[in-house]
Amino acid sequence: MGEVMVRLFERHRELGTLRDAYAESVAGTGQLTIVTGGPGVGKTELLHEFANTACKDGARVLHAVGSPRERAHPLGVIRELLHSGELPADAVDCSLQPHTNIDLASSTDYRTESLRSDRSGTQYAPETLLKTVSAPILELAGERPLVIVIDDAHLLDTQSLQTLLYLLRRMRTKRIAVVCAGWEQSALADPLIHDSLSRLPHRRVRLAPLSEQGVARLLAAQSTRPLPDGLDAAYHRVTGGNPMLVHALLDDGTQFGAELGDPVPSLAYRQAVLACLHRGEPRHLAVARALAALGEHADARTAALLLSTSPDAVQVVVDVLGSTGLLDGYRFRLPAAANAVLSDLDPGERSRLHGEIARLLYLDGAPAPEVTKHLMAAGQVAEPWGLSVLRLASEQALAADQVEQSTGYLRLAVRESASERERHTLSTALARAEWRVNPAAVTPYLEPLHHHVSAEDLAARDAATVVRHMLWQGETGLADETVTALAGSLDPRDAHVLAEVEFVRHCFYGVPQVSHRGDLAKVATLERATTGKVNTLWATVALLVSGDISAESVAQVTDALQSGQDSDLKLELTVISLTVIALTGRAETAMEVCEALLSDAVRRGWTTWRAVLLGVRARIALLQGDPATAEAQATEALELLDPQAWGVLIGLPLSTAVQANTALGRHESATQLLRRKVPDTMFNTVFGIQYLSARGHHYLSTDRPFAALNDFETCGHLMRERASAVQPLIPWRTDLAQANLRIGKARVAKELAEEQANLRHPLGTRSRAIALRVLAGTSQPRHRTALLRESIDLLQVCGDRMELALAFEDLSATHYELGDYSRARLVARQAAQEAGEGEPRAAAGGEGSAVAPSPAPAPSLAAVPAATPVASAAAALLSDAESRVAVLAALGYTNREISGRIHVTVSTVEQHLTRVYRKLNVASRTELPSKLLERQTPALPEHRSAPERRPRQHVAATRELPPLWRRLAM
Repeated sequence: MGEVMVRLFERHRELGTLRDAYAESVAGTGQLTIVTGGPGVGKTELLHEFANTACKDGARVLHAVGSPRERAHPLGVIRELLHSGELPADAVDCSLQPHTNIDLASSTDYRTESLRSDRSGTQYAPETLLKTVSAPILELAGERPLVIVIDDAHLLDTQSLQTLLYLLRRMRTKRIAVVCAGWEQSALADPLIHDSLSRLPHRRVRLAPLSEQGVARLLAAQSTRPLPDGLDAAYHRVTGGNPMLVHALLDDGTQFGAELGDPVPSLAYRQAVLACLHRGEPRHLAVARALAALGEHADARTAALLLSTSPDAVQVVVDVLGSTGLLDGYRFRLPAAANAVLSDLDPGERSRLHGEIARLLYLDGAPAPEVTKHLMAAGQVAEPWGLSVLRLASEQALAADQVEQSTGYLRLAVRESASERERHTLSTALARAEWRVNPAAVTPYLEPLHHHVSAEDLAARDAATVVRHMLWQGETGLADETVTALAGSLDPRDAHVLAEVEFVRHCFYGVPQVSHRGDLAKVATLERATTGKVNTLWATVALLVSGDISAESVAQVTDALQSGQDSDLKLELTVISLTVIALTGRAETAMEVCEALLSDAVRRGWTTWRAVLLGVRARIALLQGDPATAEAQATEALELLDPQAWGVLIGLPLSTAVQANTALGRHESATQLLRRKVPDTMFNTVFGIQYLSARGHHYLSTDRPFAALNDFETCGHLMRERASAVQPLIPWRTDLAQANLRIGKARVAKELAEEQANLRHPLGTRSRAIALRVLAGTSQPRHRTALLRESIDLLQVCGDRMELALAFEDLSATHYELGDYSRARLVARQAAQEAGEGEPRAAAGGEGSAVAPSPAPAPSLAAVPAATPVASAAAALLSDAESRVAVLAALGYTNREISGRIHVTVSTVEQHLTRVYRKLNVASRTELPSKLLERQTPALPEHRSAPERRPRQHVAATRELPPLWRRLAM
């Protein structure tokens, strides 16, 4: 016989058994060989190779394949055998037409007229009929050796199996070799006949899956390069050694000429899985589908309940499928196999199957997410308990930051709910979940509910969600009406919900407070007085906003923000808190908390939180005088959400980006940002006012003072309606003063600046400092220095380096205008140190160089004449404390002012000055500036009335700074 084909691996012994049987049949002794094994293990290839070698040896080969679709057709396999023997068509037809003239093509006639039954009910064909049908096959063996090969013999129709048994009993002296291949452990239609077949003399060949070494040889035959380490083990692990599955994975992995790599299942693998199952019995496919749908819950008991059979029957099939390499226990070795099995199902049947699994799991008390997974796969909720399970699973998913899963569950629940009230509740829950990643997606669910809030169709929390959507979209008028209606209809136990909404409306959106609520800060104070503590996040923030500013209150708010305190308005409350903390002179603390919350939002995948917090971080950087960082963060924030998703909040990052670009001198970039379309409703909120303020400063910096004046006046008109809580956010009076000063209305500018400076709000330190600097610009030079020094003191508390540098520049220019060149130069050096730069560059010429005065803008620090350095050995003898006192005295501070800044007594200041005069050999403080310029000037001491301050970040590189700052850093 021929050589073994290269595609057969680890089958030499089995093929040898078939050769031996063939050799004995050629000698005149008929042989039966039964080949068993699961689908795909290589039975067909073994039979094919054996048949080829038999043909080459001169034998006539008849072959047929059993099929589940043809089991109902009598003698289907026998017909196939006769046709494969190349007999004339009339001979085949004649052999299948017995003398009884019964049409065997009709199973009905055959069963009703030609079959007899034994006591068990098994039907048999008459002896004469079997003889007539078998005669042509027996005659073929007289010409030359005959080989009959039947694949998938476990799927033989009953009449073909009876005919085969008849042949086997009469071929003992014939040159006939019969090879039947089929699944082991297969329950045939007639077990008695199956037993008869097995009791006949026969050889048995059991094909097992390939070993790991066999898989390695198979892979090596397919590859032109040495196999990577562990690749054979990987293929064996996912296929169980099933050659058909291995070949399918190879087809998927080496398509388009790719080199052999890790197993990646695709189309060929899915087709191979389905071929394995469809070649088996229907119950095998049914069990496989049940196990694929059950997933990790698969076991014999549950699958039996699902299929209305017994666990033992399921176990038999599981063992068969395990031997094929499809299953490992009750799980498919690859998820792709389970997916292929489920995809092969009719959609309706697949939905029914998952729905039934969900019911079984629910009755077994499985966790809500497990039940919900099958409800989602079913795509429908057939029973009332399904909606409650979906709601519970969505809450658990949201708690685990699985927003996509949570919203998917709720969408199905909304679609399947038959109750309108229940749909409203589910819609608001869906909106709260969706808001974390895409606020634009909530509109279809919440907009229809705008008119259901006041009709008492919604619970308090759901009503707050709808009002939040109104505010997010800038529908402040409708929100006002809704809140007013809710105030009269809500249960007193839900008053805290309305109070939180009111606080956010007033302090976040800048909407005038509804009069009936009174002072919300008093409500929070009353809560603390009654219970001894503040239990809600909004009340904690409200106390801080009301002016209860201390290290303790700031720490309480920062702890609350980073704790597990929950609130549907927590994002808005977080923005308020961080802004307030930054305005209290604790910008570093606000930045640290913002960074922590931002990292948490990134980790949890909350895109909305991430975008808004980036906008807040940019605003804090701007308050710190770091426009480069502010611009980068604001731009990143704008890119995270679509404009529709931002709603009116787009004004937060957009105004910051415009203002930062303006400060950096990037006026074209600011212009491009201002061309973006913003919602008209944004101007109903504080975000629209921030936008107008930023645009006004852009106009002011690009020599359009009248356009700036118009925007600032609009800001003033809108801000007058707001209470003190939001006034520090936009110092519109100072902005308006600067515009009036630019167009020559110094008197109006002075009045506005004085009015802003006189607003002693706890959060208005920065606004007051800027107002003092602008007010100094409207005053005579001899009055400016005190205003500018006070402005500098306040700005150092706030930490705004950009405004601080401007104040220093104005102070230096004032000293220069007064002819105090040494002090002007000392201030210039101090300004350069504040900006994080080195020594300011001296202007050409000496102290007597003429510089033409210019009222606006003030001369740059680089134009201040430099003093001629004079060596001084005594200068190095000053202690740090003496140096600080000397610098402050040189800048013009009085002894009492110095004592307040460095927290020592006036007497101590006087003692330090006495030692300074002696060491520097000066007679009075007026000589100090020129002497101090001879040595390295220490940094100006900061106010420390606030908690200890950390070192500030340096400003951006000088190439990114506007001309004024570049000159300052020289």
